[in-house]
This record gives sequence, C-alpha cells and structure tokens, in this order.
Amino acid sequence: MKLLKKKFKYIKENKFFTSKNLSFFLIALLISTTAIASSFTNKDIDSLPLNQTDEFEILLNYFETNNNFINTDTQLIIPANEVKKNMGNDKYHVVDIRTDTWYEYGHLKNANNVKAADLLTYFENKITPSNYDKIVLICYSGQSAAYYTSLLRLAGYGNVYSMKWGMSSWRLDFAENSWLKNVKNDFADKLETNETVKPEKGTHPTLNTGKTEAKEILRTRLEKAFATPYKEYIIKSTDVFANPATYYVSNYWDHDKYLNGHIPGAVQYQPNASLSSTTDLYTLPADKKIAVYCATGQNAAYAVAYLNVLGYDVGNIGYGANSFMNKTLKEKDWNAFTKKQINMYPVIE
Repeated sequence: MKLLKKKFKYIKENKFFTSKNLSFFLIALLISTTAIASSFTNKDIDSLPLNQTDEFEILLNYFETNNNFINTDTQLIIPANEVKKNMGNDKYHVVDIRTDTWYEYGHLKNANNVKAADLLTYFENKITPSNYDKIVLICYSGQSAAYYTSLLRLAGYGNVYSMKWGMSSWRLDFAENSWLKNVKNDFADKLETNETVKPEKGTHPTLNTGKTEAKEILRTRLEKAFATPYKEYIIKSTDVFANPATYYVSNYWDHDKYLNGHIPGAVQYQPNASLSSTTDLYTLPADKKIAVYCATGQNAAYAVAYLNVLGYDVGNIGYGANSFMNKTLKEKDWNAFTKKQINMYPVIE
C-alpha cells in the first residue's frame, strides 16, 4: 500500500495522469486492495463490527407469525383423569421430568423418565413427536411441566401439554410433598383491590446471540433455557410481599379476579391476550425483575418461559395465589388446591 501511495505521488507530480496512466493506476489499486482483503483470516473478519440487528424483534415476529399459542385461547393444561383414561392409548406419550428417585418411588405406567435439561434432545432424537396426538409432561406440582411444555411449544411441538397439579393430583403422598405443604393464607389480608395502571410502552430486552435468522436465534435461546434449571425462575410470595419494590408484579389473571384482590402494586395482564406486540407486551420493563403469578403457578409458568426466551428478567411466583390466599380461592372456586383435587390412582413402584 505504501508503494502505491509513492507511485501515485510520483505520477501526480510528473503530470502523468493521462487516461491511459489513470486506467493502469486504478487496475493496480484494485488488485492491491483485493490482495489485502484476501489476507484477512476468518478470525479477522469475525472481529469486524457488523450491522446491528434487532434479534428481539426478529424472534417476536417469528413467534407471532408462526407460533402464537401464548396469545391464543388454547387449553394447554389437561386434568389427571384424562391422562388416566388414555394410559393404554398408543397416541398418548407421557414424559415424567421428576428426579429418577421420585420416578422410581412411583410413576405412571409407561411414563418415560427424562431430565428436563434433556427434553429438547429427547424430542429430536429419541421419539417422533408427530406420531402422538398428545405428549403430556408431568412433574411434582404442574408448574415446571408447564414451563418446559411452553419451551417445547416454542420449539415447534404443538402437541405437548402439561398435567394439572402434577403428581399431586395422582396420589396423596405426592401431594403431601408438594401442594399440601405450600398452600397458605398468610397474606390474604394484605391485598389491594384498586387497579394499577400499566406503564407506557417502552423499550424491550436486547438479545445478543449473534444470529440473524429467527430459527437460529430461537435455537440459541432455547438451548440456554433448557440448560438452566427451572428452580432459578421460582420466586417466593413471601419475598414479593417483603420487598415489593424489587419486582414488577404481573397478575396473569382475569380482570374480575384481579379486582377482587391482588398483590399490592400488581399490574393485570390478560392470559392469552396481553403478551402481544399489538397489546401490552411492551409495557413490561426491560430493566427490572418481573414476577408473574396466576392462581396456581401453572398458567404463569407458560408465560414465564415465553418471556424468558424473549430475554426478559422474569420469574414465577411459586404456587401462585394459592401460596398466599388459598382460603379465598376455595370460597370462590377459583382454582384452589384442596384434597378434592387428589385422586388415588395406581402407580408403578
């Protein structure tokens, strides 16, 4: 390059800029530039700044165009009695994501024990999901199963469901280890009935996968989500009531139930409708922990998975409103967990 500059100076000083000389000069410059560019290694090229791409918008548009289950009225949670009726149905496939210890303690006949972190690989390499009418995920309480069902639906598996209340609805001893010890009324007298107005629409999270195609961005986000234990997304209701300013509380519940009584400062988001770019998604903060809750923690878990993949800092209030106002839910018949939800179905031990 230095040699070219000297030659250019020499030509200019000696007034050699005839049309012919200029043509030769431009050709030489082109050859030199090409040689320099080809001398870059892949590492050099990778380190060069790229045009900025809004991965969030690409991914959101993909979801809303191809896989908008979170904003549609779809029944994704099925009751235990339906699962029991179909235990001999070859078109039903049951996946138990509890630990192998609990699985061995007692599980449904023909249920397959798969670690949550391995679910994506299991669906891709171990089974042919399209062979089944329904693939049902089962956990302890129905919450983590709902979370991972949501992730699998985002991955494109539209025939995956979670079992309501998890194994707690199957037999009493399972319920005693899960739901029965977590239903409480400790904050039933601390609720508000006034409505908190949603904030104005603002910025959204920034995704930095380095990908530009929606499916590639999604794949990277899903791999991270499956590699992170669900327990890291659980928020205790006691923490929310003790430190309300720490969280942006999203009441993922019907409006009439919200007005009956909600966590102080909670903002109501309508299930199957509010998490859309055309409704209220952009009112969620991109710079604060979002604590989502519903009655049971199960519908909220679907929303938490969706928001997590989109890059929001989000968690699920464990056991939902049942963890702080179970008595009220019983009185109003609003998805309260009681012993009425517990069956005594057989298990393989």
